[in-house]
Amino acid sequence: MYYKGWYHLFYQYNPDSAIWGNITWGHAVSRDLIHWLYLPLAMVPDRWYDLNGVWTGSATLLPTGGVVMLYTGSTNESVQVQNLATPADPDDPLLLRWVKSESNPILLPPRGIGLKDFRDPTTAWFVKSDSAWRIAIGSKNPDHDGIALVYKTRDFINYELIHGVLHKVDGTGMWECVDFYPVSTESGEGLDTSTGPGEGVRHVLKASLDDDKHDYYAIGRYEEEANTWTPDDAESDVGIGLRYDYGKYYASKTFYDQVKKRRVLWGWTGETDSERTDIRKGWASLQTIPRTVRFDQKTGTNLLQWPVEEVESLRLSSKHFSSINLRPGSVEPLELKEATQLDIIAEFEIDPSALASTVEADVGYNCSTSGGAAGRGVLGPFGLLVLADKGLSEQTAVYFYVARRADGGLGTFFCQDELRSSLANDIVKRVYGSTVPVLGGESLFLRILVDHSIVESFAQGGRTCITSRVYPTEAIYGSARVFLFNNATGAQVTAKSIEIWEMNSAFIHPFNSQS
Repeated sequence: MYYKGWYHLFYQYNPDSAIWGNITWGHAVSRDLIHWLYLPLAMVPDRWYDLNGVWTGSATLLPTGGVVMLYTGSTNESVQVQNLATPADPDDPLLLRWVKSESNPILLPPRGIGLKDFRDPTTAWFVKSDSAWRIAIGSKNPDHDGIALVYKTRDFINYELIHGVLHKVDGTGMWECVDFYPVSTESGEGLDTSTGPGEGVRHVLKASLDDDKHDYYAIGRYEEEANTWTPDDAESDVGIGLRYDYGKYYASKTFYDQVKKRRVLWGWTGETDSERTDIRKGWASLQTIPRTVRFDQKTGTNLLQWPVEEVESLRLSSKHFSSINLRPGSVEPLELKEATQLDIIAEFEIDPSALASTVEADVGYNCSTSGGAAGRGVLGPFGLLVLADKGLSEQTAVYFYVARRADGGLGTFFCQDELRSSLANDIVKRVYGSTVPVLGGESLFLRILVDHSIVESFAQGGRTCITSRVYPTEAIYGSARVFLFNNATGAQVTAKSIEIWEMNSAFIHPFNSQS
């Protein structure tokens, strides 16, 4: 049968192993990026050049309609090399079988690069002036500076290392899962990966930092001839500035959806419970909901991330609340039938008189080092408690905190507090978050996706995003609740509008011929 849809490869490894020596590539297929069907293993470590793992790679769709896959292999001596694979049957819409090239490994670590510091090739982009494709590969130099190397190729077998580096940031260490793609500054549409520099185009350079396990990005200008990329704001460069997500989120990649003309972001969320628990449940880690990515035309300084529109197909019944006044120190329940799988959109407003009269500076506020939702300031925190039980012994707080800066202006923080997310004692619990740009005339606006043990939150249309893995023991199934709260000491907050949808299951299951 012909199956027209999306195809996704992902890491799979044996949780009984203390090393990443058993990594394989699983894969799945979907018509809508939401309802996935598991397929048989795509690639396993069975050659000397990938015996210690089939690692991160990227696919490139050729003008002919063919697909090539470049991936990192860890050799039998743990050297990182780049390999090529192609579908065994290009006419198979499921791409069930892959053939590794007879030319593998096609790339070895170049001179001056550590044998274990050379990984994760990007999707290729075509440069017309070269009549060749280019790929970027993450690495670091002997000074521990993160770098992106660029190679060019015409046949995906023979490669030339382009002199210099695409970009370097001092002291940021090994760059993993590098991604490089164009964004339009003039429209909300995504751009094909091979779109070159020009009017109304910027390029995003993203790296996953091995040192701190966070995904950083920056927006800048790409010069094809010089093979250089320069950030618009050097103080917000890759690894020292903006992050895709301020929670448990790593090793992400994007792809261009040529049908809906959008760029879609995949993210990986690891576990924060114990390895013993992972072994007992038989699996570990998951993919977040795919997100569209576009340039924020209002701020001109950051990206906007938003759940793909297909997630709305899971919405069931909804409940609307409006104009709920929250006095300082108050907690208000929201009556729902079920509260373990939700899509929440909420808009808040602080009493204008409180904003005008507050002069207390709070220049040192930081989500991660604060007291979380239990901490109290004049203008926050306030927001929602999700995956909470009736007595609030368990709760995950998603909230805003507004602080008066030393210059008299207001700064807004968006945070997520896991400190009371679970009564289990083998879990790492943190407070995540960062600042979020709020422009004049904007209300404070957020969206939260809740799915049993994961909470994904988006503030101000996706300017700041936070993902948490939480493991409630009491706030499960029919015992889960949602509350509004305002822990500010000097401001009344109004929940202007709250829309909450109960969400259906995606019914992910193995593929069969009747699917």
